[in-house]
Amino acid sequence: MSTMRSLLLALACLAVGGCLPEPPSGEAGQAPVATASPAPAASALTSAPTPPVVPAATASAPTKPFAFAVEAASTGATCEFTGLQLPASTKVYAAGAYGGSRQDFQIDQSGHQATAMQVAVNQPDAPVVLMLGSYEPTVWSIGWTPGTRVVAVLVSGYHSQQVTGLPASVPVRISTYDNKGACGYFYVAPKNAGRLNPIARRVFGRPVDMLYPAHDGKVVVGEPLAAGTALVTDGSARAVPEFRLPNSSLAGQAGLEQGVRDGFLREADASDAAAWVAARRARPRAPADVPPIAGGAPTPATPGLFHAYVVLKAYTLPAGLYGANSATFFVPRGVPRPTGKLGHSTLYDFNTLSCAGVRCGMD
Repeated sequence: MSTMRSLLLALACLAVGGCLPEPPSGEAGQAPVATASPAPAASALTSAPTPPVVPAATASAPTKPFAFAVEAASTGATCEFTGLQLPASTKVYAAGAYGGSRQDFQIDQSGHQATAMQVAVNQPDAPVVLMLGSYEPTVWSIGWTPGTRVVAVLVSGYHSQQVTGLPASVPVRISTYDNKGACGYFYVAPKNAGRLNPIARRVFGRPVDMLYPAHDGKVVVGEPLAAGTALVTDGSARAVPEFRLPNSSLAGQAGLEQGVRDGFLREADASDAAAWVAARRARPRAPADVPPIAGGAPTPATPGLFHAYVVLKAYTLPAGLYGANSATFFVPRGVPRPTGKLGHSTLYDFNTLSCAGVRCGMD
């Protein structure tokens, strides 16, 4: 059979003009294996340039020190109270609100006026851990009933938080958005209740026993207080105004009144609003492809005069111009536009005949 197969292959090769030499014997389909045997001499058709040999670095070559500072791996701050051992009877209480009672100063550079929160703790039969939180920059004043023992305090919020009234022996950790604290940030309110237990378990190993919403800058934590109950605070407690940011102006309405006294502002009246309307009406307009309006184009609206002021010279707006503390500012031609945060206020600039703030287009 093999002789017949060879004869047929030979006849096929003669028909196509010859066959290539057979490969060396071996199993069919086997991949080529790299070996250490010398390579055959390259032909003119298959030769390729030989890459240059690069000598490896050896210990015998001259060397010198290589400056490369290797920094130790940073462990980072941890969200914990080192060495704190809580008895099983410890109560974990959360208290706070979006903000406390408004103060007329700042305690940070957020542009928000400070608030104050008074916390009365009444739990004589068990140690107490406090979780306090306010979105606004807040000073927390803490007092307690005789027999009550506060053993640790975690304070959080978006802006700066300060604590006064506790003995130096009570550990306090402040973790806010602004200070990038290891515990993250939160503020205490019923709508945020779902965020509190995970933090409490992480820091204190147990959930929050009760959440106490604050109202008007005050909150009672623990058992209800009877009328006339005496409370105490640390003898060296700092007063809330002592936390005022150094060299900062007053905030909110108090800051505006200070601006009037110092000659930066004057109170605006109807003539200032009328002057704005006249200036807007008289400004040159580019031709517009609009149809005529029966009765004429509408008259520009007259700005409101709620807490309205005329800026008299270069001025920095006070912090806290939000809500009821918002104001209206007129900037006459030739007076620089004031710096600082407008908040919820509105500014009418005669230099550019432009409006900035919440009421633009609403009046």
